[in-house]
Amino acid sequence: MGFGRFLLKRSANMAIVLFFTVLITIVLAGPTMDTILQRSIEQNVRGEIINSKALVTSFKDPKELDQYIKNQIETRTKAIGLDEPWYSPKRLGFTMLNILSFDFGRSFFLMSDTGSSNVNDIILERLPRTVLLFTTATIIISLIGIYLGAFSASKAGSIVDRITSAFAVISSSFPLWWTGMLMIFAFAFIYHLFPARATPLIPSTDPSYYLSLLYHMTLPLITIVLIGFGAWAYIVRNFVVGILNEDYIMVKRAEGIPERKVIYSHALKNAAPPIITVVALSLSGSIGGAIITEAVFDWPGMGRLYFDAINVLDLPVIIGLTYVTTLVFLASIFIADLLYGLFDPRVRIS
Repeated sequence: MGFGRFLLKRSANMAIVLFFTVLITIVLAGPTMDTILQRSIEQNVRGEIINSKALVTSFKDPKELDQYIKNQIETRTKAIGLDEPWYSPKRLGFTMLNILSFDFGRSFFLMSDTGSSNVNDIILERLPRTVLLFTTATIIISLIGIYLGAFSASKAGSIVDRITSAFAVISSSFPLWWTGMLMIFAFAFIYHLFPARATPLIPSTDPSYYLSLLYHMTLPLITIVLIGFGAWAYIVRNFVVGILNEDYIMVKRAEGIPERKVIYSHALKNAAPPIITVVALSLSGSIGGAIITEAVFDWPGMGRLYFDAINVLDLPVIIGLTYVTTLVFLASIFIADLLYGLFDPRVRIS
């Protein structure tokens, strides 16, 4: 029952965070959004008139044409609620309801590979690619980091431990975008092992597209793992070193349990809760902060989409991506809380 209340409280907190994230996004984008929508309406009306010669010739003089354009703009402005300010309760509530129900509208400038301007279609096309790249990288980094960190903890003060710590400091000091550029220069232009662009040149409808996508993913994946696993090993090493000094570990050793089992079964299990938290934060943070990484490698994911949307100020896409990214972050934290309760009984009975 205590664990149920714990999850209920966490769910309520996440709902509040999500609500205020959407509200702040609307407040920041509201004035600009109205201006862009107004200009878009004007351009659409004038474009329809230019493309219809019969409509143009039906007017007797330019004044009648100007009045028609003005009436059309006013009608369409009222139809989408632009006759009221963005901060009016009616419009604000309607906008928040649409966003919370995944109705992000249509993109002003961007399109999906299938030609759709619906923001949902564009994001759903890019989201699996970002999840594929960064989830795979996080899993590999976590596995290498956990086992290397536990091994370094068992050899605390040794040469292996010092090398691991030094590598963690050095690798963490290199910006991912800078390392990515060096990797592209070395392995794409000098040795020609991987393509310079991580976006496959063949269309997504081609049966071999996904194999090509995995091949193009290799270089950014190697780069992310190379930068990340050293710091992970250092973090795990510090967790495990602290646990190895606990009394119950000394009892396990006194019972004659092999050192490998003491480290990888008992010490790592008790270090699992903080490690899980770091994994969840790393995964959600990497997906949310994928803009620069995907822009450098030209990986066709959400980060690249974010970058393109910011460049052209495509606010429906920016708002949709912000909402989805927040949901991914909150879902990661919620899963971490569940696993926390699984590994730490004190959470379940608190």
